[in-house]
Amino acid sequence: MLRSLVPNARDVFALAAASARVALARTPEQMPRLAQAGVVDAGGRALVVVLDATERALTGRAPEPAAHHVPRPVAPAGDDFVEGGPGYEVMYLLDADDSEIPALRTALDGLGDSLVVVGGERLWNVHVHVDDVGAAIEAGMQAGRPYRIAVTHFADQIARQRGEAAVGRAVVVAATGAGLADLCREAGAHVLEFTRDRPVDVATMLGTLRSLDVAEIVVLPNNQRYVGLFDAAAKQVRADGVRVAVIPTHAQVQGLAALAVHDPGLDFDEDVVAMSSAAAHTQHGAVTVATEPGITMAGPCDVGDVLGVVSGDFAVVGHDVAEVAGAVLDRLVSPAAELVTLVVGDGADDDVAQELSRRLRAERVDVDVVVYQGGQENYPLFVAVE
Repeated sequence: MLRSLVPNARDVFALAAASARVALARTPEQMPRLAQAGVVDAGGRALVVVLDATERALTGRAPEPAAHHVPRPVAPAGDDFVEGGPGYEVMYLLDADDSEIPALRTALDGLGDSLVVVGGERLWNVHVHVDDVGAAIEAGMQAGRPYRIAVTHFADQIARQRGEAAVGRAVVVAATGAGLADLCREAGAHVLEFTRDRPVDVATMLGTLRSLDVAEIVVLPNNQRYVGLFDAAAKQVRADGVRVAVIPTHAQVQGLAALAVHDPGLDFDEDVVAMSSAAAHTQHGAVTVATEPGITMAGPCDVGDVLGVVSGDFAVVGHDVAEVAGAVLDRLVSPAAELVTLVVGDGADDDVAQELSRRLRAERVDVDVVVYQGGQENYPLFVAVE
């Protein structure tokens, strides 16, 4: 008799699942931002899915959804919505040891709100609302390996629900060196700065692309290693309905050439073709200093040797920056050359670029020469010939 009063597991899960569905329907009443966005809490929704699946497995019955009405915004959200709380929803799966989760929760809790971290046995589901998308993903990287990363910009979500389409075009550029970064900003680009010690990761790329309230984006990676990463980020952003073109620029000076012909008044495809053509027709080179001995395409080198780079390959080995720079320039300048751009690196001798300029003006009066202070590390000189 006593046992009959104890509910079995099927009844317990059925009751828990039904209660969870009712509670989920009420989350917009408890959080104004959810009500404004016209959605229910994502973490609560995940729990309901788990309970519904368990109920169905135990009872064979499909759960009946709770009748509810999710309130819609009664006033424009827009900027006020973003300013009233975190602007982004970040979700990802995480492969991590259980021991790493307390520190992860603490880190994410300090970044925003609506934090949910559920799971176990090295598989965790992470959900949080933040302003700093990169920091939220980096916290996951410190704890383990995040994947299936999804970022939602609340303002964009609300705009889509209100039928507002994003307009305009943006150019995103990866740049190294304060001078080069400033040049790109002056041209109207959104700049992601990087150094050898602080590279740009795919999470930052994705967060930047999704933060732009535009319909079209052109990306200039300006580094061979970044082309594939930007392609991966662009694929996710295209799924949101944004047109994204990644032009495979491998050098900073190729990006400058592409920016110089960028015209937002052109059709998107025409603009991308023009920028791609400018980048592809830019011959590029550089001068750097060897930090370890090795074998190059131009022969062996020792630490401290000056290396000349032509189109991404080591082509000159020497001991003097000016001589190597002159050799690189000779290999790049053709009879059809019209413009030479010299970008001086951080701490480099300005006299090298000025001497190259004087020599060019004397030997090739038909070629224009421009010198910029790029501030890039490790490379005393970047060279471009168009």
